[in-house]
Amino acid sequence: MNTSVRNLAALGLLGAVLVGCGRETVDTPPAPPAKEPAATAPSPRTSAPAAGPKPARPPAAPPTMAPGPGGLTPVYTHRAKGTEKVVALTFDADMTADQGPRAAQGERFDNPQLIETLRRLGVDATVFMTGRWAEEYPDQAKSIGRDPRFEIANHSYSHYAFASPCYGLPTVSAPDMADDVQRAFDAFRDAGAVNVVPYFRFPGGCYDDASLRALAPAGVTAVQWDVVSGDAFAQDADAVADQVLDGVKPGSLVVMHCTRSAAPVTEQAIRRIVPELRARGYRFVKVSELMRGRPAA
Repeated sequence: MNTSVRNLAALGLLGAVLVGCGRETVDTPPAPPAKEPAATAPSPRTSAPAAGPKPARPPAAPPTMAPGPGGLTPVYTHRAKGTEKVVALTFDADMTADQGPRAAQGERFDNPQLIETLRRLGVDATVFMTGRWAEEYPDQAKSIGRDPRFEIANHSYSHYAFASPCYGLPTVSAPDMADDVQRAFDAFRDAGAVNVVPYFRFPGGCYDDASLRALAPAGVTAVQWDVVSGDAFAQDADAVADQVLDGVKPGSLVVMHCTRSAAPVTEQAIRRIVPELRARGYRFVKVSELMRGRPAA
């Protein structure tokens, strides 16, 4: 690995802490049965109602994992079994609860060009969004959350740490953790997003058993990763692309960012990562499909 990649890997760790979990068994709840249509009387001019299109099959519920020992929130990092060449690209849309003044002064915590590039390249992806980000950019949150190519997952409301120390982030108190997560889900709903999944990513990737226990009432599956892109604060798009391309294996889950001010070269890196992985035979999937272990219905 050259010097720029090694430096980039160190920077990537500034935004993430990799902690293994091992609890990879997925508990996929069955889809709810479709409601039967209400009976209607035949038309006076016909003996039976005209045949119409069959009712649409309800979408499968996003897969989740069973709680861990003692009811701890489960943690998913990648698809551990199988050789199918699928990879999930995930993008953290970071904005902390106290960064409103910086946004008001012109700092950009969004990256609409990245989202448009993913659309143009036909890449399915999962965006881990903070509630504060959705409040700052409600039109973008709605657009992402209504595009079937994407799904929105929870990255907390505040982007404060759920375990300490965590790269200098303020800390959410344990009694407030589940409420912080719910507040983010409320912000997605208020923005008009509909493709929202019950997954959560810890700010900074920092967690411990206490936070897994405190988060249990939220009923989410925590999602980490096995490939760090190193795009946080990076200036060299090729070095970011090299790190992703070197790290991806069948079933990998990559962490990247959707925040221009903190990850300015991510979109440029994606323009290289996507075609090169496709040339290797990889298919891009959302976290829900990766966790399901088969193509989404």
